Amino acid sequence: MAKHGALLFPYVFSLLILTMSLLCKAIDDEDRKPYIVYLGSLPNDEAFSPLSHQIGILERVVESTSASNFLIRSYKRSFNGFAAKLTDQEIERLANMKEVVSVFPSTNFQLHTTRSWDFIGLNDETKRNSTTESDVVVGVIDTGIWPESQSFNDEGFSPAPKKWKGVCEGGKNFTCNNKIIGARRYNSSSARDEIGHGSHTASTAAGNAVKGASFYGLAQGTARGGVPSARIAAYKVCEFDKCPGDAIMAAFDDAIADGVDIITISLGGTFVTSFDKDPIAIGSFHAMKKGILTAHSAGNSGPEEGTVVSVEPWVLTVAASGTDRRIIDKVVLGNGRTLIGNSVNSFTSNGTNYPLIYGKDATSHCSNSDAQSCLAGCIDSDLVKGKILVCDASDGDIVARQAGARGSLVISPSEDVAFIVPLPATGLSIKDYEGLKSYLNSTKHAKANILKSEAIKDPAAPIVVSFSSRGPNSILPEIIKPDISAPGVDILAAFSPVAAITDSPDDRRHVKYSLLSGTSMACPHAAAAAAYIRTFHPEWSSAAIKSSLMTTAWPMNHTDGVSPAEFAHGSGHINPVTALDPGLVYETSEGDHIKLLCSFLDDARVKLISGENSSCPKGSEKGSPKDFNYPSLAAVVKPVTSFTINFNRTVKNVGLANSTYKAKILPDSKVDIKVVPQVLSFKSLNEEKTFTVTVVGKGLPDGSHASASLVWYDGTHRVRSPILVHSKAASW
Repeated sequence: MAKHGALLFPYVFSLLILTMSLLCKAIDDEDRKPYIVYLGSLPNDEAFSPLSHQIGILERVVESTSASNFLIRSYKRSFNGFAAKLTDQEIERLANMKEVVSVFPSTNFQLHTTRSWDFIGLNDETKRNSTTESDVVVGVIDTGIWPESQSFNDEGFSPAPKKWKGVCEGGKNFTCNNKIIGARRYNSSSARDEIGHGSHTASTAAGNAVKGASFYGLAQGTARGGVPSARIAAYKVCEFDKCPGDAIMAAFDDAIADGVDIITISLGGTFVTSFDKDPIAIGSFHAMKKGILTAHSAGNSGPEEGTVVSVEPWVLTVAASGTDRRIIDKVVLGNGRTLIGNSVNSFTSNGTNYPLIYGKDATSHCSNSDAQSCLAGCIDSDLVKGKILVCDASDGDIVARQAGARGSLVISPSEDVAFIVPLPATGLSIKDYEGLKSYLNSTKHAKANILKSEAIKDPAAPIVVSFSSRGPNSILPEIIKPDISAPGVDILAAFSPVAAITDSPDDRRHVKYSLLSGTSMACPHAAAAAAYIRTFHPEWSSAAIKSSLMTTAWPMNHTDGVSPAEFAHGSGHINPVTALDPGLVYETSEGDHIKLLCSFLDDARVKLISGENSSCPKGSEKGSPKDFNYPSLAAVVKPVTSFTINFNRTVKNVGLANSTYKAKILPDSKVDIKVVPQVLSFKSLNEEKTFTVTVVGKGLPDGSHASASLVWYDGTHRVRSPILVHSKAASW
């Protein structure tokens, strides 16, 4: 027996070692989390192998002979970097390596979730360069796309442009065509859109014109994109509501190399991070280097200040505003009074009044406060059947549907936007909701009739919607963000027929076209406007296109007199037809952006990002972010302190060869503004002229601002730039 035990010992020992090894690996894997390692630009060396370089770096920090097993993604087509599963110790080692710009976690980003094109002047009669438009490729980084939608039918389209270098890797059950010429997916088996967001944004930007589209008869008309002849490349980075940063970086890496002309991305983080640790900032920077403009949604965390999450100066940051079509819903009470609420309610009541019941009277087991808000699990189905449930919480309609109520009336989450409801329901203003409760308490037989929603004309439009994120720019307060506003309320566009149209699990309706609201919807409007300009000016840089959209924007109404209007809408509301001929543009080169990076990043990291050997300027030669040649002008001053601010700008003539522009200031009484010189005379196209704007003030109280505008006018063109001086405490 002892002999057999001696023979078995080596095998038992080996099994023990293997078990311990697997256990250690399992523990090691638990300690590892996905991180992005950004290495900057790719070297201009054909012999350089990005993947070998990346694995070499990984092997130096990972104490394992199989370091490549921890690699998630390699970025090697448009910039240099990788994503890997790393431990805290390995992260620290990487962060201290001279080849590394930054190391940051691959966190999940959020989705920022017709008539609009007519409203902004880009209608069926607008002049178009159809041949060139057909060569424009819009890259959509989103939740994928539904290829069978009529909005993406390729009838009449020629094969993909010769410049296109992308592929159709849509995966399972996915086929591209001559409209959708490219598709990639990063976290799923198919690029097919299962939640509708990506199809909606793609069709808003470049969908075909589809007549007779509507949402159950609401907003009926022709659904079309801003550049319907353009091609689409879909990059699916989101699996349902999870959009990891490493996938976003990969999408930019591919889109740039594939040959897209414009990128639209309607998702973002919950807070602002430094440019060298933000996947969208990094990807869009390298897109800018290749002449590609990225349109990015501002975020849906308004109306609070400082909530804008897209703050990088090389992207076009888009706020959301309404159009002159507004969706409302009327409620007729039993006493004859009519209340106007906000909802997209597609249900018809046939004129029937139903009994009203307040949440606290519809429960047998919850407290009054919980029941009044109609918390999940509080409402008894037998008490609300055949009745309209009244709830203090804005999401009471979902609980009402689950409980089997006939309808619901709630406090509106927003008085300037309507959302789709899963049953006859609407949201009321606080004033009207209190009136509803007064009626409810005045009689034992309170009843109401919730009518189907209808579209009305809103003469006050465009106004930035309350949910749209506001400035200031928390990293570079001298750069006004958002840049511009575009339609983002109740936009009708293509949708995924398998996607849910509300958050209610009991709502099993499916549609091919839906009404959505968000800066997600505004962003593709701006991207399409940029693509439209590119069809007429293919030689223009991304900065010139961006400038043309900003300086020709409509001045907007502003209902909040406390915060600067520019924090809501930037330069104003997008006006693509006028932007075709802006007269003058503010040009910014890659070198200008590098100099700007030098103002807040160290020399070594800037060299890696730029891929250049040049050094950052020293001392006072570094300049100030306020002198970055941006189409808007902003500065921050100390409270109650006299100030003199000089803005230096250069404009390029893209209008008439022989032209003279005179400066006009739309002033603010809190400051004195002078422009030197006051006249700019041009003798040829593409000629550049420099000027200085000086703003003098005796001091602004903490948190206040002075807002003005500079307009260069030649008798035809009005080139308008907002001027904003805002005061904040030194700690801000």
